[in-house]
Formats: sequence, C-alpha cells, structure tokens
Amino acid sequence: MNHAAMERGGRTRWRPWATAFWGILRKDMRTYYLKPPNISWGLLFPLVWTGMFFIRSGGVEDIRSLLPGVVAIAILFGTTSMLAITVTFEKKGRSFERLLLAPIPLELLMLAKTSGAILFGVANACVPIILAAFLVDLTPVAWGWFAVAVVLIAVVSTFLGLFVAVAVTEVFEAQTLSNFFRFPMIFLCGLFFPIADLPLLLQPLAWLLPLSYGADALHGAVHGGNSLPLALDLGILCVYGVGLFLFSLFSIRRRWIS
Repeated sequence: MNHAAMERGGRTRWRPWATAFWGILRKDMRTYYLKPPNISWGLLFPLVWTGMFFIRSGGVEDIRSLLPGVVAIAILFGTTSMLAITVTFEKKGRSFERLLLAPIPLELLMLAKTSGAILFGVANACVPIILAAFLVDLTPVAWGWFAVAVVLIAVVSTFLGLFVAVAVTEVFEAQTLSNFFRFPMIFLCGLFFPIADLPLLLQPLAWLLPLSYGADALHGAVHGGNSLPLALDLGILCVYGVGLFLFSLFSIRRRWIS
C-alpha cells in the first residue's frame, strides 16, 4: 500500500510538471518558431548555404564531403539565432522573470524553454539533407549515427545560445556575442576541411570547440572521414551539452534567483 501510494504521489507530482513543460514549449512554438518570417528564414538560410556550396562542388563526392559542414552550419545558426531572440526579448519585456516563478524545477523550466530551438535546429538540418538526396545517392550514410549527431549538435548549439542569451540584455548583444563563437567555428571545426590541415597552433583550439566533435561525427556517418571514434565524438558532445546547460543555470540563479 505504501509503495502504491508513493507511485500515485509521483504521478501526481509529475503531471503538472509535464503540463507546464508542454505549455511552455507550445507557447514558444506558436509565438516564435511557427511565425511565417521565422519559418521562411529557417528554410531559406540553410537552403542558400546548401545551394552555394553544392553548386560550387566539383561532383558527387564533393557534395557528400560538403553535406556534414552545411548541416552543422544550418543547425548552429538556426538554434543560436532563435534562442537569442526568444530569451533576450522576454528578458527585456520582463516576462522571463515571471516565467521563473513557475512552480516547476528550474532545470525542467529551461529544458522546456530550449526545446523549441532544438526542434528548430533539427528541422533546419533536414533542408540540406533533402536537397542532397535529389543530387546524390545517400543510401551509404549511417543514418543512426547521423541522426544522433544532428540531435546532439542541436542540443549543444541551443545551450550555447542559452548561455549567451542569459549573459546579455539586448538582442543585438546576443547576436554579436554569438558571432564571436559561431564564425570561428566555421573555419576551425573541420566543417569543410580536416582539422589536421590547420596550422599546428590552431589545432588545439579547434579541438576545444564543441562543433569539431559534431562535425567529425557527421563526416564519419556520411563518408567515413572521422578522426575520432564516433562514440567518443558523441560522448564529448554530451559533456559539452551538460556543461553549457549547468553554466546557464548557474548564471540564471545568480542573476535572478539568489
């Protein structure tokens, strides 16, 4: 009887948390991510990047080698840009402070707040994949590894965007600070050429950036060009994701709660 009562109590406690999680996610999707301008931007941005690189490619094999980099860029810019808008805009309007008063754990609250950006990043990743599927045969791709890498890159990029967004007060500040991380990643993380081809002084810096491991996993899944074991790449991405999320929670508690 006691065990049954504990189970009922656990379900009773989790039900309002799940309702709140879904309510926050649904509100953000309706308010931000499913707006026509954001949908068009989310489709056009990766489409333009994909078209630019694929048109300049020298053939089928070049398209396969470019696909991981284009997918990673689409995820990185989509997640960080949208989260900078949602969180910073709500902070400026003080609705973020009201959200922190919700009777659910802060960890669950911020997971709900970032889930929309994660889904947006995964959706962005589908655009270059669909376009590439019309041009080359993608059946050799290890789709299981590829899908896990896409989701983890979206999670890490989203938490990077959260870390930036909670540290500033204006949208333009968030975008500027995000670019401080994003543009070096394009050139240092092995998206379009191996990290081993970088100058020796830059290679350690490249391996400090989380996108290097995501790009390496995508290259391994698409054409076997990974430098590290795929499981190690994905494990390191998980560590970065947890670390960025915890740092963001620490910043939120320090600025608004404590």
